[in-house]
Amino acid sequence: MPLRRVLSLVHSAAGALLSLALLLGLAAALIPAAQAQAQAQSQAQSQAQAGQDGDRISHLMALMGMEEIVQIMREEGLAYGGELGRGMLSGEGGPIWDQQVDRIYDVAAMTALVQARFRAAFGTADPEPLIDFFEDETGQQIVALEIAARRAFMDEQIEETAREAFREVEADLDAPSPRAIDPHLSAIESYVEANDLIGFNVMGAMNANMLFYRGLIDGGALNMTEAEILSDVWEQEEETHAETREWLYAFLMLAYQPLDAGQISAYADLSLTPHGRAMNRALFSAFDDMYGALSHALGLAIAARIMTEDL
Repeated sequence: MPLRRVLSLVHSAAGALLSLALLLGLAAALIPAAQAQAQAQSQAQSQAQAGQDGDRISHLMALMGMEEIVQIMREEGLAYGGELGRGMLSGEGGPIWDQQVDRIYDVAAMTALVQARFRAAFGTADPEPLIDFFEDETGQQIVALEIAARRAFMDEQIEETAREAFREVEADLDAPSPRAIDPHLSAIESYVEANDLIGFNVMGAMNANMLFYRGLIDGGALNMTEAEILSDVWEQEEETHAETREWLYAFLMLAYQPLDAGQISAYADLSLTPHGRAMNRALFSAFDDMYGALSHALGLAIAARIMTEDL
């Protein structure tokens, strides 16, 4: 397949990949090894931690609904993989492609990888203040609302309605100080800024795109240098930033609608503590690694199909 055609298809797929990678497997033959390694790492680390304070990190991850979040991300991934096949493969992918995507988005392997990476990145930080927060009614409500909103966003109509709600207030956020801004929106803005959510998510989306390119290259479907990959990905940075900002605020405005400004501010304040920063660092590290592996796997799988079709 000509390079220009492949790049055109990659760019058309980048928007879906970005949405998949926002917020808080390898292909075919590589899947069993990746799963075994991730599961072995998770089991070994879990066993080592089990005798320490009743494995409080596992308790924290459970309170944050990590397994359910990964399950939703698998469902998002299956939908995105189908879109990718329809956009980049002849015959729109078909059942064989769907089976490949299903193997890539193996929920057990995804969960094991995320949990292992979270534990490693969290390090020696104290989880107890975080456990106290997420065991409290407000913490439980925040987790439930975020999960419900994430699942709701799988409906394109709901997502577009949420995006439109953000567009209606975007000018208020961008206005120079002093601003007449709704306290609820102001609290969401403080939460976004406290966690540098836009910056981290832009970085994660661009990293996922780079690894998708590398999968295509490793699979023989694309011939580009590292410098060319970086240049192409960075050309999309402004668009990625704008898309990330809109998606993120639309998501949080929908998720946090039942909360009052004080509850959101308390969550933002927690994020600024050492343990809060450790949690966010661990979350971004865990999901960035997961999405990187998935993106590379999809690139490899797409490349294998493209190379077969070109024979």
